[in-house]
Amino acid sequence: MKRLTIIVMATLMLLGQACTQKQNPDEQNSDQINTADNTEHYTFTLSDKVIRQKVYFKNRYGITLTGDLYLPKDQGSEPLAALAISGPFGAVKEQSSGLYATQMAERGFAALAFDPSYTGESGGEPRAVASPDINTEDFSAAVDFLGIQKNIDRNKIGIIGICGWAGFALNATAIDKRVKAVATTSMYDMTRVMSKGYNDAVTREQRTKTLEQLGEQRWKDAETGTFAAGTILNAEKLKGDEPQFVKEYYDYYRTPRGFHQRSLNSTGAWNATNALSFMNMPILTYIKEISPRPMLLIAGEKAHSRYFSEDAYKAAAEPKELVIIPNAVHVDLYDKVDVIPFTKLETFFKEHLKATSYEFK
Repeated sequence: MKRLTIIVMATLMLLGQACTQKQNPDEQNSDQINTADNTEHYTFTLSDKVIRQKVYFKNRYGITLTGDLYLPKDQGSEPLAALAISGPFGAVKEQSSGLYATQMAERGFAALAFDPSYTGESGGEPRAVASPDINTEDFSAAVDFLGIQKNIDRNKIGIIGICGWAGFALNATAIDKRVKAVATTSMYDMTRVMSKGYNDAVTREQRTKTLEQLGEQRWKDAETGTFAAGTILNAEKLKGDEPQFVKEYYDYYRTPRGFHQRSLNSTGAWNATNALSFMNMPILTYIKEISPRPMLLIAGEKAHSRYFSEDAYKAAAEPKELVIIPNAVHVDLYDKVDVIPFTKLETFFKEHLKATSYEFK
């Protein structure tokens, strides 16, 4: 009974969430690069071997995305292999994705960490909305941007997705054949967990009730002309009886370790009807179509989310690899550089971004 209570509680945290962010500043021109140093708060230290540049680019829906492009200072004369990086779900580029980008740039890659549509410094109205379709497109838009840079080899572009954006990364790779390799860490399939709950524990009756509640919320939003607030993602203080993984999220997002004022997970939440588009749109339906391009799935041994990576691995076709990090929990793969297998990521992408085409077997 206690385990079921935890599962239901965790599922409710994913449904009906709200935003306190302000609208993004005036949108920038597509594909613009601002080379001025960004001195605002980052949750990690920029490597002295890396250059960071603020960049702007548009997705296929006309939304301007904001990112940080990380480049090795010693680039050489050859075009670079590149990586598009985003996540976790509800985070911003100044958190985990930026850390990953600086680490991979230090290893010789061009790495773009970006804020997804409707969040962070990226555009889109209303704020604090996620979409399986648009967030998948965000990755392809990042590939667009990388592929038209003169110092990047467009035939050597890969993707790294973290947490909820790992599922979008797999979906984007399945549909976008320009992506040559994909890696994920602490993966979540957000469409699965929102529609079925943790460990698929939500019953048909519970799902129906949730959809009815979301429908009622739409009536209220339509009547007021606004988007109502929902459940705050991470409370300012813990009561002490929360599930362990909630305490782990708090330890990252609500403490100096990972706090950022623009991160929904640090200061706000998704809007109350955010779950609607996730309820009947399973994004990993075509995971087999990533093959013959390689896939690397990385998860913590003690992560509550581990089963997402294991199930994705089972569903995918070769070539694929699953790496389980001993003793690691979900958020350890957000920022712990001594736990995240960056050497493995480096080896994986240097090996597989050499090829410009793949043969089906």
